[in-house]
Amino acid sequence: MTKSRAGFFAILIVVAAATAGVMWLFLNIHDRKEEAQEVAFRLVNLTEDTVDPAEWGKNFPRQYDGYRRTVDTVRTRFGGSEAFQKLDTEPALRRIFAGYAFSLDYREERGHAYMLSDQDETRRVLEREQSGACLHCHSSIIPTYRKIGNGDIQKGFEDVCAMPYAEARKLVDHPIACVDCHDPKTMSLRVTRPGFLNGIKEAMRARGIANYDPNTMATRQEMRSYVCGQCHVEYYFKGDRKTLTYPWHRGWKVEQIEAYYDSVGFADWTHSETGAKVLKAQHPEFEMWNQGIHARSGVACADCHMPYMRDGAIKISDHHVRSPLLNVARACQTCHPQPEAEMIGRVDQIQERTRQLMDRTEAALLALYDEVAGARTRGASASALAPVLALQRKAQFRFDFVAAENSMGFHAPQEAARILGEAIDYARQGQVAAARSAR
Repeated sequence: MTKSRAGFFAILIVVAAATAGVMWLFLNIHDRKEEAQEVAFRLVNLTEDTVDPAEWGKNFPRQYDGYRRTVDTVRTRFGGSEAFQKLDTEPALRRIFAGYAFSLDYREERGHAYMLSDQDETRRVLEREQSGACLHCHSSIIPTYRKIGNGDIQKGFEDVCAMPYAEARKLVDHPIACVDCHDPKTMSLRVTRPGFLNGIKEAMRARGIANYDPNTMATRQEMRSYVCGQCHVEYYFKGDRKTLTYPWHRGWKVEQIEAYYDSVGFADWTHSETGAKVLKAQHPEFEMWNQGIHARSGVACADCHMPYMRDGAIKISDHHVRSPLLNVARACQTCHPQPEAEMIGRVDQIQERTRQLMDRTEAALLALYDEVAGARTRGASASALAPVLALQRKAQFRFDFVAAENSMGFHAPQEAARILGEAIDYARQGQVAAARSAR
């Protein structure tokens, strides 16, 4: 074979290989585009009554796989999803919550898949009488509200709140699931919880916006926080019927919520050591997030806790809801190009400083309790101690507002530091006032 013929065949082989490569690439792109269209598989008909997430999983297997992973129990340095007993790791909490159900059982929260079963097992429910209002956020309960209210969700909500927990528990089978955040026909995000709908209407009214409805007036990015804010909030049970109420009538800041509670004369319980009428913060993530830099920058809860991910050619939100510290690459580094170790270090520093301030607040509260006991021993009257107990109420609520909020200060570091600084100040003022009360 001459050199010219060998060269010809070599060129032919290269061209054929290149053509085959281009064709393969074209077919691969075509297949990926086709795959990207298959975001769902219409195998079952989903309705407003489809509360079982496994049924939704038949149409949305990728998202359901993520939801099922919320059973993972992984502990981060300052939290996570392992149900450790906080009363053992922080013995001071037994005195801080003396006389209240949280002095019996106060465990770290686990993932969404455990929301209902954990509620069934806690001593706070087993040994203390609780309201059916608890199921508002621990179960997929909207069909139950609709049934109990004969089609009126608000009425059903109020009637279930008025039930004893054990009675209401018989009406539900699943923890919160897909139908609680998505319209089964359009898959659009939506707010379903009456407590949130009522609460944000009051909050917006305080800002001068009347008749606010997030389902028709909020942006999609706002909805990616509101669907979380439906339940990750501060609340209380209002009146004899224990109607679940979000205390946002004056705003989302701790002092605005406190002012509302003061105006209606509400207290969660009477502290068994001091006799103070005190408040228990629940889990005010939504309120605290609203004071932070991420909220001001338009970053939604889902951006960090349910970041977008690729599954083949499909782009979906990761439904494995968890701490961003367990998923730094997608949760943080899409906006922050710094190395993972640096990002974790930043968070760790914020949380460590918050923890140190919490430790100082705990010490100040315990010193206040001791001083109140000493003042009574020395003959201090109830009227002399009344201002002291008012200071305890202020200090205790501020401590708990940060302690119960599930980010160890990260959602709003400066706000958390401000609140704990005030808590320490009020507790020490109370300690001094108690020492002077019996002189």
